Amino acid sequence: MKPGPRLPREILPALLRSCSRKLHSGRHFSLTLSAAVLIAGFNARAVLPAQQAQVDDSRSAVLVASTTASPPAADSLMQTSGSAAQASAANAPAPQDQPAESAQEDVNGLQTKRILGIIPNFRAVSANEHLPPETVKEKFIDATEDSFDYSSIFFPAVIAGYNMYEHTTPQFHEGAAGYGRYFWHSAVDQTSENFMVEFIFPTVTREDSRYYTLGHGGFIKRTCYALSRAVITRTNSGGETFNVSEIFGAGAAAGVSNLYYPSASRSAGNTAAEWAEDVGIDAGTFWFREFWPDINRHIFHNRYLNAPPQK
Repeated sequence: MKPGPRLPREILPALLRSCSRKLHSGRHFSLTLSAAVLIAGFNARAVLPAQQAQVDDSRSAVLVASTTASPPAADSLMQTSGSAAQASAANAPAPQDQPAESAQEDVNGLQTKRILGIIPNFRAVSANEHLPPETVKEKFIDATEDSFDYSSIFFPAVIAGYNMYEHTTPQFHEGAAGYGRYFWHSAVDQTSENFMVEFIFPTVTREDSRYYTLGHGGFIKRTCYALSRAVITRTNSGGETFNVSEIFGAGAAAGVSNLYYPSASRSAGNTAAEWAEDVGIDAGTFWFREFWPDINRHIFHNRYLNAPPQK
């Protein structure tokens, strides 16, 4: 690029000499000063692009020379980059194919916090889940949640209707008032049994009253396992032991119930019947918890699937 046109150096002195004769006129002086500034600016504007063009030409020449003079270096750089990319690709973990069967197995035996979105299922442990021992505080919280959850009226309501139908306590009479008496007695029975079986006795005996899902095997095997949890449980250290909390805790709750039932019902036979009823209900609950993940998967298509209930 050629440098821009420049005005002859003789023009500026001549212009200043011609204008100096008219210094008595302020208007002519300002006009002369403006013309001088314009000329100086025009010269600078013409020189700067020429200098910038020279610099750009020199940079281009250096770049072309370096490119043409050292092709082996460029090839070496490209080879090094390619080798690094191949090494990264080789070190990257190979994608693993996960078949649909493995994804399906991930939800086998996975418990939900509630059954059908209503019934508390906080003490159910998913299959193959390994948890630390429960603290005394956690056992107390479990018993409290099972006793005072908004859905805790379900079992007392059903048991009260059954006992009223069977006339187990004739002193309660019939009708709505009679059902109300059956209901609050059943609710107190449930609360007492929950705290005995889930909090007081497990704290003393160092037992883990949670239900650990088996999650595999045939129907008979899993049924036997679930029902056996009424007499076999885990210790805080992870071993198996006789379920003192369930058997003697339920018996203690049945004995306490004699304090608020009519005197005519305070017999050894009635106490034993309530004791067996409590253990039987818990065993049935264990069975339902064992197969609840299968019911949720096959019937409800994992509609109630959520995070494991452990905290």
